Amino acid sequence: MININQRTKQPYSDVRRYWGVMTLYERFEQIIALLLSAVISVIVVVALWRLMSEVFSQLVLGGLDPLDHTVFQTVFGMIMTLLIAMEFQYSILKVLERQEHMIQVKTVILIAQLALARKFIILDMATVGAAKLAALGFAVLTLGAVHWLLRERDDHAKEQVASQV
Repeated sequence: MININQRTKQPYSDVRRYWGVMTLYERFEQIIALLLSAVISVIVVVALWRLMSEVFSQLVLGGLDPLDHTVFQTVFGMIMTLLIAMEFQYSILKVLERQEHMIQVKTVILIAQLALARKFIILDMATVGAAKLAALGFAVLTLGAVHWLLRERDDHAKEQVASQV
């Protein structure tokens, strides 16, 4: 359930509040996260603008046929790229809002899974070899297993904390 206070609190207010007690490295980490957030925001806005202009121009010119497989691959590949960038942005915002100290491994695994899903969407089966397809499938299985193991570890840690209380 989403806590309404989390959504309505001022962005970066914790950074300003705790700036005086942060170590030099924590300040450095916050500055880097802020710069990365700004860069990714620009990338997301530019990519969204290009996606919208591409789709609009194709619709106006009548060249966009969503049932055409290559058009589908291109448009949804662009959408997945935006989703991946937004997930990166979200993970950096968690650092800036001091909800997380560093980028979490589970977030990186999730982003890698999104990147593989994007790869499968844009994959042209006519040009891909069996070895490449097998490697991608193995990567999906491996990332899924790592994600499951990390979730199990976190669930086990939560159970231990709950049993101690």
